[in-house]
Amino acid sequence: MCQLLGMNCNTPTDVTFSFTGFAQRGGRTDHHSDGWGIAFFEDRGLRHFVDHLPACESPVAELIRRYPIRSRNVISHIRKATQGEVNLQNCHPFVRELWGRYWVFAHNGDLKDFRPRLHGSFHPVGNTDSEHAFCWLMQELSKSHADVPSISELTLTLKELAPRAARHGTFNFMLSNGQALWAHASTHLCSVERQHPFATAQLADEDLSMDFAEHTTPQDRVAVVVTTPLTTNEEWSTFAPGELRVFVDGRRVID
Repeated sequence: MCQLLGMNCNTPTDVTFSFTGFAQRGGRTDHHSDGWGIAFFEDRGLRHFVDHLPACESPVAELIRRYPIRSRNVISHIRKATQGEVNLQNCHPFVRELWGRYWVFAHNGDLKDFRPRLHGSFHPVGNTDSEHAFCWLMQELSKSHADVPSISELTLTLKELAPRAARHGTFNFMLSNGQALWAHASTHLCSVERQHPFATAQLADEDLSMDFAEHTTPQDRVAVVVTTPLTTNEEWSTFAPGELRVFVDGRRVID
């Protein structure tokens, strides 16, 4: 099973602490050693890094651990290959443009015989089920809306589309356009929201803790979504099977 990590905030925040623990799952504390990637939104721009090396050994991952890039929306992925070779074009997260915005997608799971016809502008570069599913999502979103819709409208459309792919297997995914973070669970996802008063968190995969009160203001809000909890002393909320959650400004949006 691949590993997913997402962060959504109300102010640009670095993901260094969470990524430090997350990266250990790429070949050290877990067996996901078939590449990794991370994408940071900065306004309408995007920083996108992928590597076919295990995250625990990758010099690029070491750069991310030491470079506090600040972003309001981040998606990261550690790969355990089920379909497609171990190479750069098959590393998540994947990026496409729609309505003049970048869209970033990462998937955990295995979709059997899910190769819907792609007849628009979206086609995979690699040969994973994940990238094909992403291209299909982008195609269906573009067919459903003439221009960029509201977050609530996008959420409704994704709630209709996600079960169609999930019928073919496990469809845990994260998606962002820089305005919100959508996360869908077939099996394993959980989230935590950090806000004032901030406390100290202890990583599960690394002997490292952080007192968030020393690095935040009372107005800051941060939501973190991950496959399995990153910390040992925070209360993580587990997704129900088939649940889609959307996070805006560091807060879960409740329908």
